[in-house]
Amino acid sequence: MKKRSLLIALGVIVFGIIASIALVPQTKQKEIAGKRAFPQHTVYQAGTIKPDNVSQEELDAAVANFYKAWKNEYLKQPADENDQYYIFYNDKGYAEPKNAVTVSEAHGYGMMITAIMAGSQDKQYFDGLYRFYKAHGSDNDPSLMAWQQVKDKSGKIINTLGDADSATDGDMDIAYSLLLADRQWGSEGEIDYLASAKDILAAIMSNEINRSQSLVKLGDWVEDKDEVYGQSTRSSDLLLNHFKSFEAAATGTDGWKEVTDKAYAVIHSIYEEKSGNTGLMPDFIVQSRGEYQPAQADFLEGENDGNYSWNSSRTPWRYTLDYLLTGDERALPQLKKMNDWIKAETDGNPENIQSGYTLSGKAVEEGNSTTFVAPFMVSAMVDSSNQQWINQLWDRTIQKQDDDDYFANTIKLQTMIVASGNWWAP
Repeated sequence: MKKRSLLIALGVIVFGIIASIALVPQTKQKEIAGKRAFPQHTVYQAGTIKPDNVSQEELDAAVANFYKAWKNEYLKQPADENDQYYIFYNDKGYAEPKNAVTVSEAHGYGMMITAIMAGSQDKQYFDGLYRFYKAHGSDNDPSLMAWQQVKDKSGKIINTLGDADSATDGDMDIAYSLLLADRQWGSEGEIDYLASAKDILAAIMSNEINRSQSLVKLGDWVEDKDEVYGQSTRSSDLLLNHFKSFEAAATGTDGWKEVTDKAYAVIHSIYEEKSGNTGLMPDFIVQSRGEYQPAQADFLEGENDGNYSWNSSRTPWRYTLDYLLTGDERALPQLKKMNDWIKAETDGNPENIQSGYTLSGKAVEEGNSTTFVAPFMVSAMVDSSNQQWINQLWDRTIQKQDDDDYFANTIKLQTMIVASGNWWAP
């Protein structure tokens, strides 16, 4: 009897252990979904609008479905690193060199998107993206990300040889995503998201901000004393709501309020002096004799460096986000001017939006890329007089376009998240 009782007791203990082990994956699965997983239905600034020609459920479903398609197309794993992920950006073969696979800009977008969506598998994707970022640090500061990665002849993904410095916008999006992740999943697990956010924020402030002017630089390769690049910025790097989130993160690094104020001042200066009739921003902004002005052609990337082109196409989305989330009205007159101008310029038809303009409003590149259409959908949110316009922009944005690439589709996804009412600040 004693032997039988002992066997029964052992059986109970073993069964309990097995049951406990069996419950672990289920428990972990419950913990993986974010505390603020999509959809969130954020309450934006009073008086702002969303598309109303479809229901909220249809807005959410459109975002969720496109997110699934976006992941299938662009979220990839290195062949030799099964715990990492990256965002493939060279789907159309436009990038140079031809073996390029991603850039820090794409990586920052991917980390923000997965942190905002935060479904059952998204923590795995986010953590894999984080590990890829940490494996590809800038030569100047390993807390920042080298701006581009390529496949070598063996198939291994490496930083671009001889050009492994940073691009500021990618680093700032990575930092913002880590703050989002801290709110979604907490920082007590394998990755301390908050500590990592503070680490990269300190590196950004040290390497990518001209501290004497509180001006956002182009990357960690720019010296403050450089009379050309040290006095310049990219309009799409003026990430107004990011700066406020960085300030609130208590990073131990002062200066983010000054960066925010300077960004607003630069934006307003360009609007007042150069684009009063359109509200448009140039790709690059330079300082000359204490004044800010559009860059000259071929300043850094091409003939449209001083026009509203592929970089600044993002500004209607990036600038509006701060108003939606905080009510800061410093850019509101410009956003309203931009909305009025683009509606008049296109006769209220999103199909007529061209792929670039001078600051006075002359088209410089034909086309109707979603890259240029989708951000206007976000800027339209600031005023109820834009209701029909935003409905039309939503309908055009969600259409599949054969020529849309990683850039267009990734901007499309993020603007859809905002326009559906589902973006929030950490």
